Amino acid sequence: MAYDYSELLTQALRWAESAQVEGRLSAERAQLLVTIDARSTDSLFAASQSDPDSRPLIVAFMGGTGVGKSSLLNRLAGQAIARAGIERPTSREVTLYHHQSLAINKLPAGLPLDSIKISQHKDAANSHIVWIDMPDFDSVELGNKRLVLEWLPHIDVLLYVVSPERYRDNKAWQLLLAEGTKHAWLFVMNQWDRGQPVQYDDFKRQLGKAGFTDPLIFRTSCSEPDGDEFAALLEQLRQLSGQHSVAQLEQRGEQLRCQHLKQTLQELAGDFSGQDYAQLQQNFAALWQHTEASLHQGLAWPIKQLAQFWAENLGQAADIKLWDDWAQNRLNDLLDDLVLQAAQANIPSKPLKSALQNVREQTEKNLTAQTELAGRQALLKPGNGAQRFLLKFTAICETVLPLAAMSVVGYQVFSGYYHSAADATAYLGSDFAIHSVLLIGLSWLIPFFLHKKIQPSLHKAALKGLQKGHQQALSMLRTEIEQILLAEQQRNERLQQQLQNILVKCGTGPAVAIEQGSLLGRVLLAE
Repeated sequence: MAYDYSELLTQALRWAESAQVEGRLSAERAQLLVTIDARSTDSLFAASQSDPDSRPLIVAFMGGTGVGKSSLLNRLAGQAIARAGIERPTSREVTLYHHQSLAINKLPAGLPLDSIKISQHKDAANSHIVWIDMPDFDSVELGNKRLVLEWLPHIDVLLYVVSPERYRDNKAWQLLLAEGTKHAWLFVMNQWDRGQPVQYDDFKRQLGKAGFTDPLIFRTSCSEPDGDEFAALLEQLRQLSGQHSVAQLEQRGEQLRCQHLKQTLQELAGDFSGQDYAQLQQNFAALWQHTEASLHQGLAWPIKQLAQFWAENLGQAADIKLWDDWAQNRLNDLLDDLVLQAAQANIPSKPLKSALQNVREQTEKNLTAQTELAGRQALLKPGNGAQRFLLKFTAICETVLPLAAMSVVGYQVFSGYYHSAADATAYLGSDFAIHSVLLIGLSWLIPFFLHKKIQPSLHKAALKGLQKGHQQALSMLRTEIEQILLAEQQRNERLQQQLQNILVKCGTGPAVAIEQGSLLGRVLLAE
């Protein structure tokens, strides 16, 4: 499927705008796309009423001051439609000359009407050609040069007009080299009545150096027109104005613009392909290992202080910070180093820095909450499972064993009393009383003592819980940063994939095949 160039450029500009807003593409790099010219030749003139399926060939006279561009247009029109000679040695306006059946669709904002003169004709032989007399490119007036540059994207064929004295004009030659592949070129050595064959041959050699292997050069003279090649020039232009040739020129222009866009996008794609996230992940792992060890050492003291306070003052608020300015500075150093290494790995640092800002601001709150929660949970269930089982067991024994001992003693007392009624000599004695007291006392004292001894330390429980929560909080912090790095990588990869999709579309158009020896092959500069 072939995509329209304007559609591709619009997609590319939207992509660049999105990437720039996110900080993943610099304004300088985005400018490469913004400055691409979207103008073309098919937007200015409507097709003729007699042939609505074709558009006219846009032909412009271009050259330096005094080479006779306006005189050639006047000769074509058979009347003075463009001011020339003594009246206007320097062109300051654009003259349009076209068939009356053609109409201007619209003029871009950069082409003001006050700098355009429009004339019409009824010559059917030239009905498919729009002639434009351009301002002198080498004029000292910057407005003239601006007008030329504004009109150039809308031109199909440039008639490069020189004179025997000025065929080596450097300013116009530089324009030819810059615009060479974008247009078809016909060359006119005007004022040939003053020219020499050596000048013609030298001009042809200069064109050969510029890349034209067999350029079409016409020798004309408006003052002595008999026998010159003006008629041959008109005939070649009429052949180029055929529907097939215009379509080929249009397709070629579309292809060249797509190629230029593709080259620009490939250059931007290189910025994304050089991003080394694997190396950044490795660098972060090393940075984190050092920072984590430092935080464990530096925060050990406030954790111990808080554990001691909780053990001694249950239920009271403690004025002890688990995350102080020192810890925040260590984290800031880590994140700053990470952003710096991202920039060194050709990874956009602005969006990464923005994504890490929440980590800077919320770490103190999150780490403190996570650490204190784990400490409080540890105080709810102090000790290990065996300790808690023994605590419950000894607590039961504190009640059950004394009751059992008292039951045994009570039974012995009752039994002794019963036997004493039948046998007056039966007597339990003082030993029984002492032993009974000792049995009851020890049945309570031993489990009570064991219960006290195996009671877990609240300080140790709080310390263990706080340390566990601190480790969990740091692990969560590391995971959060790693997820941010992953999200940044995925976002950049999505942008890269979107760019690749546009690049693929840029290469889907049909290639324009032009025979080297054909008319188009002679007037077009090889890419």
